[in-house]
Amino acid sequence: MSFTTTILHWFQENGRALPWRETHDAYAIWLSEIILQQTRIEQGLPYWERFMARWPKVENLAEASEDEVLREWQGLGYYSRARNLHTAARQIVEQGGFPQTLEGIKALKGVGDYTAAAIGSIAFGLPAAVVDGNVYRVLARHYGISTPINTTEGKKEFAQLAQELLPRDEASAYNQAMMDFGAIQCIPKSPRCGECPLMESCVALREGWVGNLPVKLRTLKVKERRLTYVYIRCQGETAFHRRGEGDIWQGLYEPWLTDEVPVGARLLRKDVKHVLTHRVIYADFWLWETAVRPLLPEDYIWLKETEVGNYGVPRLIELLLESMQSTI
Repeated sequence: MSFTTTILHWFQENGRALPWRETHDAYAIWLSEIILQQTRIEQGLPYWERFMARWPKVENLAEASEDEVLREWQGLGYYSRARNLHTAARQIVEQGGFPQTLEGIKALKGVGDYTAAAIGSIAFGLPAAVVDGNVYRVLARHYGISTPINTTEGKKEFAQLAQELLPRDEASAYNQAMMDFGAIQCIPKSPRCGECPLMESCVALREGWVGNLPVKLRTLKVKERRLTYVYIRCQGETAFHRRGEGDIWQGLYEPWLTDEVPVGARLLRKDVKHVLTHRVIYADFWLWETAVRPLLPEDYIWLKETEVGNYGVPRLIELLLESMQSTI
């Protein structure tokens, strides 16, 4: 039995039941793919359900404000995905409907090769192979490929192999099978090799390379940054400002960010660690209760404390607000 046939048979028996697999609605499928970028299914599923309930059609999402979308996205991180999602929804509406070619799908904001292949194959049956972390891992192990997956050569080699293995008339099932096989069977650590339908043909298992594949060159330099946030409480109000363009938290709100803690402020938490892709943040949270509004930069606005929950904030600020609960 060939690799492709084995994968498809495995999927028939073991594939995950997911709501976006029960439809050919390109909007629902696209929404799931954007949410699941950098996010586990268990975490992303409730967000997909909330988005679909609040904005059941792409036209509804396009009509929403960016603030509304960011607020609904809060807690998922990588907020550029939410901004891109909103922009792409408006692109789709302007075009008169969801694009049905790979080129058209890739032209949507925030959609790369993998996401376009996933949407195109699942929604429209386009014969395009997906290549993500799961696919890299399965192919590298089964075929014993040691070419680093984050090099130009590696990306080209794996993309070509993935496309060669794709059954053109079953692209949707095969792509989803590869996603699930990597997520359930051929997992990064402690893969289920003893009960794998590919165990007899797997090069990595035969040669003892399972723990070493796929190969990825280390290129990421993680920087540390320290931040000091002061939550100002002034007669039932507090001051927040919206992060600007080009910022990792663009469009989200945060309290006063300062280098100098005012006299009389009280420390809530110190050295709160928050890990991002390229940096690690250590933040101190302070509470300053004052009867007079302090002079702040012009981009700060005053909100009623009871309304703070209506604004989208980064996860780090969620932690600050949680710390505030003991002060009420």
